[in-house]
Amino acid sequence: MTNTAQPSAAGAGSRSPARGGGRGVVSPQAVAFLALLLTVGIWAGFALSARALSASTLLPADAALLRFGVPLVVLAPALWRRRRRLVTVRPGPAAKIICGAGVPFFLAAMYGGSLTSAAFVGAIVPGMVPLFVSALMVAGGRSIPRGTQSAGLVLIVAGVVALVWRYTAALDEDVLLGSGALLVASGLWALYTVGLREVDLDPVGSIGLLCLPSFAVIALLVMAGVLPTGLARAAGGDIALFLVVQGLGVGLCAGLLYAFAIRRLGPERSSVVGSLSPVAVVLLAVPLLHESPTLPVLIGVPLITTGVALANRRPRPKVSPDA
Repeated sequence: MTNTAQPSAAGAGSRSPARGGGRGVVSPQAVAFLALLLTVGIWAGFALSARALSASTLLPADAALLRFGVPLVVLAPALWRRRRRLVTVRPGPAAKIICGAGVPFFLAAMYGGSLTSAAFVGAIVPGMVPLFVSALMVAGGRSIPRGTQSAGLVLIVAGVVALVWRYTAALDEDVLLGSGALLVASGLWALYTVGLREVDLDPVGSIGLLCLPSFAVIALLVMAGVLPTGLARAAGGDIALFLVVQGLGVGLCAGLLYAFAIRRLGPERSSVVGSLSPVAVVLLAVPLLHESPTLPVLIGVPLITTGVALANRRPRPKVSPDA
């Protein structure tokens, strides 16, 4: 994984807008940060839409058709050019990607969101991923988390406990069931993350590998009557909203923008900014969904956000005394 070129402060003066005819006004790193912030906004949009779906005229299968279908339409020519590389992907990593971020993940996240709140979706699904990924890596004989990474994982667990503790004391079966579904979704997403590391595909190819079989599965389930659909009677505004948020945002733009940001900024800084998505969800849920942050959310979300930032920190390489 390569890092990015550092900003050249010394050379900034030679690239003034006046002398550059408008070229170079925005630095590449500023563009990368903008891409990263857009990605965080899209991730927050996913959590908000998971909660909003229960109040819309669309059903989960309809949202899934938009989620996986729109990227296929937009990227059809590019995916056709990558067809030979796609068919050479090994079954194991392909299964991790398709199950981890495909129909099982989507339905688990939407079901969990319908029983909890946007803050729960935004905190538990991405927040628990580092813990599940670490567990998968340890189970596979890879590296064991150390130092700040271990501290981050502890904070993540503490944050999730803080979120759900209130609902175990005063038993709320719906919230606990929804939280369980979100934990399943998070575990599946961790599987997807590990699968992505095992394939040699660019972001466009990865989107195709995920969306093509996922769209086929959800379409078959709808046609067979296993999953109901309300698409024919849905409100136009709901279709447009989920087409933009799920299809264009989550399905298409998030993967491309995050890959671009990682190339420019490096994985560590990207993951730290990306860890702010639970906070963005809580803040946006107030005006958009009229959700008021509860005390468990105010305690749990900062713990999870800090934990994710620490868990994603890479250990500094040891410097040889002879260097």
